[in-house]
Amino acid sequence: MKKIYCFISNLIEFKKEKPTLIPANLQLFADSGEKTEKATPRKRKKVREEGQVLQSREITSAILLLSMFITIRVFGSFIYEGILEVFKIFFTQWQEVESIYSIKGMIKLYLQVGIAFLKIILPIFAVAFLTGLITGYSQVGFLFTTKTLQIKLNRLNPLSGLKRIFSVRSLTELIKSIFKIVVVGIIGFSYLKGEVVNMLKTMDMDVVSIAAYIGVTATNVAIRMCIALLVLGVLDYGYQWWEYEKNIRMTKQEIKEEYKQTEGNPEIKSKIKQKQRQISLRRMMQSVPEADVVITNPTHYAVAIKYDIKISDAPVVLAKGQDYMALKIKEKAKENGIEIVENKSLARALYSTVEIGEKIPPDLYQAVAEVLAFVYGLKNSTKGG
Repeated sequence: MKKIYCFISNLIEFKKEKPTLIPANLQLFADSGEKTEKATPRKRKKVREEGQVLQSREITSAILLLSMFITIRVFGSFIYEGILEVFKIFFTQWQEVESIYSIKGMIKLYLQVGIAFLKIILPIFAVAFLTGLITGYSQVGFLFTTKTLQIKLNRLNPLSGLKRIFSVRSLTELIKSIFKIVVVGIIGFSYLKGEVVNMLKTMDMDVVSIAAYIGVTATNVAIRMCIALLVLGVLDYGYQWWEYEKNIRMTKQEIKEEYKQTEGNPEIKSKIKQKQRQISLRRMMQSVPEADVVITNPTHYAVAIKYDIKISDAPVVLAKGQDYMALKIKEKAKENGIEIVENKSLARALYSTVEIGEKIPPDLYQAVAEVLAFVYGLKNSTKGG
């Protein structure tokens, strides 16, 4: 009975006690690995080196085909005459070859036909090559990488292959292909529907005229289809840009890690410091024209000083330099008509004790005041004269 009483008492006490709350660090759950941040320049450079670039094959194909068919349309008469020349060479030379059964004659015949045929297709392929080169470069720029040629074992996995086949990307590509076929089919059907009357007129034409009409009609249909594909290609480029940006996004943790790696790199740090020094020197040189006087050593040191009672109760050092920088400060002062005063001890003292943008110390007031008085006296005498 006593044991039961103790147990009940302990149970009541346990219920009265407030539960102890263990503080949880919610930051551990904040970064769940979700890629929500835009890719940094370093990440973009890395994925580019790996061969992941923004490009639309649709727009490249459309521009390529359009350029080829426009070339065919522009050089239509040249191509037509070239084809006639091929047939003329073949049939005239063939009779001679057939009569003597000469192997050399056949080789000569095929060479002549081949050269004539090359003359026809060369302009088309030249335009296609240049167009493909320009279109590819405008999208990707110059890029040479072998990483895309490396064999990845996960690509050989049948399960991975099935996942790629039935992925959202594959479904999207299928929908795009079907949509392209529908659009191109509608455009081709619409154009040919309007040509029904002209098609009926071909019944009264000779063979050459019919061939010319078919060539012009086919080219016109192809050009219109290519223009439609070009419009779809522009839309596809926008989609590819969105998908590319989504794929290269980074998590907050990745950005933090990259920042640590970048800041910890001695070479990067050195470049940053060098850039900061360049900016600082540029600003310093830009402030020299505002100085009242430049005090020199005369060759080793140069210190530019300005005194404006409205801004500061003591003269301020705007710029200072040693050796080469001292020479640049003096050159800048001469260009802007700033007085240069030689005072070895004062120049050395100012250079070693006062930083840029700081006031001169009280122990140098007297020496600097004498220099400023001398400079102001020169300016007043110049004005008076």
